[in-house]
Amino acid sequence: MAEQRGKVTLVLFWSTDCAVCRDKMPELRANAQGWKGQPFKLVTVSLDRKLQDTADYERLVAKVVNKDQRLLALWAGDASYQSTLARPSHLPAAYLLDKSGRVVEQYSGRIPPEAWDRISDLL
Repeated sequence: MAEQRGKVTLVLFWSTDCAVCRDKMPELRANAQGWKGQPFKLVTVSLDRKLQDTADYERLVAKVVNKDQRLLALWAGDASYQSTLARPSHLPAAYLLDKSGRVVEQYSGRIPPEAWDRISDLL
């Protein structure tokens, strides 16, 4: 996340076995595209127990989603993954960080439309 400093960042925690999470991905990609060229990044963090589940999903995304519309995807089980954000108890869950990396909002469940207004304010 250090490389996201200077950008408003929305960190989404999800898993492939969360139907709501999977269902919202196209909408999230479209919203992220709307901020293209702005200091904004949407980062997804998979909480899948097995890397294979995340890898299978990412292979599918690579086949059907244009490269410039793919989101930065991390797997929380990776040995190099480190985060100061609390691991959510319910999915999907998201944290909105300002340009300095400070958490300014938290969302549990679907990301509300007001979140995109808040992102605009922070940009």
